[in-house]
Amino acid sequence: MANAPFETAAVIGTGMMGPGIACTLALGGIRTTILSRTDESAARGLADAQRQVRLLSDNALADPARAALAIELIDASAAFDAVATRVDLVIESAPENMEFKQKLFAHMDSIAKPAAVLASNTSGLSITAIASLCRRPERVVTTHFWNPPHLMPLVEIVKGEKTSLEVVSAIRELLQHCGKVPVVVKKDRPGQLGNRLQMALVREAVNIVAEGIADVEDVDLAAKSGFGLRLPVYGIFEHADMVGLDMGLSIVDYVCQDLYNEPHAPDLYRQKVAGGDLGVKSGKGFYDWSRKDAGAVRARRDRFVLEFLRSEKSRKASA
Repeated sequence: MANAPFETAAVIGTGMMGPGIACTLALGGIRTTILSRTDESAARGLADAQRQVRLLSDNALADPARAALAIELIDASAAFDAVATRVDLVIESAPENMEFKQKLFAHMDSIAKPAAVLASNTSGLSITAIASLCRRPERVVTTHFWNPPHLMPLVEIVKGEKTSLEVVSAIRELLQHCGKVPVVVKKDRPGQLGNRLQMALVREAVNIVAEGIADVEDVDLAAKSGFGLRLPVYGIFEHADMVGLDMGLSIVDYVCQDLYNEPHAPDLYRQKVAGGDLGVKSGKGFYDWSRKDAGAVRARRDRFVLEFLRSEKSRKASA
């Protein structure tokens, strides 16, 4: 990036998100260090990030030379303070605990370069609250990558109450350079943007099952084979305008009378958790995972995303 404010970065965390975020930054030419509590976990995170770079290269989604350089640009460390004091950008991808994040950001704020940007990958916590103990809250922002981050294009940039527009603009430019599709969330509200939409869908899906309107399998089939199939190329408001707002208004008014609208999760969701049916981790949730292969479901998801991304790259190249 010519005259870029970001030449070096650190990514905190080696779980589902950290390595993919590091992969993304390195493919954008940013020298990136994966930070973890131990050398062993840092090494695992590094291996994961390098594997993800190779996956993108093998699927023609990253230029081989760029991928080779990206692998050289990623390293890993457990020396938190030594790394955090020298980089231009830190992206935190740690457990979703407000007190932990507040203390972490206050510490980073105290040791980071004055011009450094401190970002959180939180999927729902308030970035304003996370930055509340920082001396420079104007340089704190949310960069919410979607899972899996090395594949999913979307990154939500959430502006805190004191986040500067300069920081938002610089982060947006960086993410675009790294091949992502950034959107700016102007107000720091629960659920940001994507998760507000997703939670509205989740609560009604659970309500449909609880009311006996349809079974779990058919709800998923309706989403995957119906409106969900066209969403990558046909947005919510595009559809509304194509149908006609006069017709849409009458449909919304009629259907909304029967939708779940309580300010909490449907009882069926709570009953599942109380009964120990937590999903894949416990072997049963809405599905019985002794009869369903979670690894195969994830692989199917990733194959679909890879195929879509390859198709989009080909389409843009021929346009």
